[in-house]
Amino acid sequence: MRLYNGASVPLTAIFGIIVIVVYAFTAIFAGQLAPFAETEIVGMEFEPPGGAYLLGTDNLGRDMLSRLIWGARNSIGIALATTAIAFFSGALLGLFAAVVGGWTDQILSRLLDMLISIPSLLFALLLLSIFGTSILTLILVIAVLEMTRVFRLSRAVAMDVVVMDFVEAARLRGEGMWWLIRREILPNIMAPLVAEFGLRFCFVFLAISALSFLGLGIQPPTADWGSMVRDNAALITFGDITPLLPAAAIALLTVAINFVVDWMLHRTSGLKD
Repeated sequence: MRLYNGASVPLTAIFGIIVIVVYAFTAIFAGQLAPFAETEIVGMEFEPPGGAYLLGTDNLGRDMLSRLIWGARNSIGIALATTAIAFFSGALLGLFAAVVGGWTDQILSRLLDMLISIPSLLFALLLLSIFGTSILTLILVIAVLEMTRVFRLSRAVAMDVVVMDFVEAARLRGEGMWWLIRREILPNIMAPLVAEFGLRFCFVFLAISALSFLGLGIQPPTADWGSMVRDNAALITFGDITPLLPAAAIALLTVAINFVVDWMLHRTSGLKD
């Protein structure tokens, strides 16, 4: 398949785009698509699929299909907000450190290296145990941990641009730091930053799901795919695939985003198909 400008689009990227659009539509219109309310108990525990309950019910008698749809809004929305905070704060600090340089760059780099050296999941579990498990705390804790990765990437790519002749010429003209970032550096590093945003969303999405599975993420009765796997895990013993449905939803979105990011990186690399 080809776009309007003649660039080829692989089938994997088309598949990824379709999946992302479907997930986004489901998250936005969850209230209209879900047959039942998010926390409504509609039947007995662990009712089999069929009839009024297309995917059966969970451990409390709530409709699984409705919980999956509401979980799309909660899981994707919180992951997107967390990624946005982590990305913009990390990219801003990285660009600032690359342009200013000197001791400022060294101090910021070493401080964030200390955070990176701590296993992120264990550190998140520790911080959430101390500060609580509210949604705001969850967003801020994961954003701070993921921001360190964005900082390293943005600083690395910005350092390659800062030494270019056109940046030095702008400095000699007396242009300010933010002008350099906005007009000279950012346009030249946008491609890897956009790809990093997609990959970082995957990591944040998986981290939130893992924390919810462990009981320190999105708290009940709010629907979340990670906690849905934990709540219905007992059914695996009886050969029921119900716990695998939210797990499959998590995996499908992650794979779809990676397909699109790989295609974007391939396009910007200049390599031929």
